[in-house]
Amino acid sequence: MLEWIAYIVLGLFAGFVAGLLGVGGGLIIVPVLAFIFAAHHFPEQYVMHLALGTSLASIIFTSLSSLRAHHAHAAVDWKVWREVAPGIVTGTLLGTVLAAYLSAFFLKVFFVVFVFYVGTQMLLDIKPKASRALPGLLGMFAAGNVIGAVSSLVGIGGGTLSVPFMTWCNIQLHRAIGTSSAIGLPIAVAGAVGYVANGLAVRTALPEHSLGFIYLPALAAIVAASMMTAPLGAKLAHKLPVKKLKKIFAFLLYVLGIRMAVSLF
Repeated sequence: MLEWIAYIVLGLFAGFVAGLLGVGGGLIIVPVLAFIFAAHHFPEQYVMHLALGTSLASIIFTSLSSLRAHHAHAAVDWKVWREVAPGIVTGTLLGTVLAAYLSAFFLKVFFVVFVFYVGTQMLLDIKPKASRALPGLLGMFAAGNVIGAVSSLVGIGGGTLSVPFMTWCNIQLHRAIGTSSAIGLPIAVAGAVGYVANGLAVRTALPEHSLGFIYLPALAAIVAASMMTAPLGAKLAHKLPVKKLKKIFAFLLYVLGIRMAVSLF
């Protein structure tokens, strides 16, 4: 029962933060799931793989909700999406294959470094200056591969990478955010498929109720809870001091990053 309560509370908080600040809940979901899975004595070598796979699977549902909202406001640049999506899919799938061969220790270190990067970016409000145009199809394919691969290794929908990339390429911020919500869908789908496929190879070592590297009880609870609070967060985003809240969230990321770093030793 305590396990289910933990998943529900995690989903409520992750959904609210995603709606309020426009950042994927994966940055919260992955470390907290890793702590919960470790406390329940899941196989140590697969704790991070299960956390990453479950996080990406949950993002399928939240990205669909976010995508519909941004599309209704004509904030999705579908031309950019079509050009970057093939690279997103291949990069994400390759990232999941790579993750299957990486140790939980390496994945934790990679996640900690990424969390500190995102936390610092939010704390200092670092935004790239628009200084160039979008690259050609080959450049978009390469950018998609990088965004997809990194996202699959940290269990996120890619917004912390795709939004800065698009704003750097002279796309207005609101369209970059809207398009990022659409980009999150192929990342989440390809990531979930990849983590399922690679996890099936070691299914006998995984906990009961796992589908590859996706832990289904956690997925169900997180999705149900986050879908309730994400719209509330989005509604309050226009009423609360989001800039100040982002700094608070940055400190939370630091705390989670430090906690995960300590667990390495």
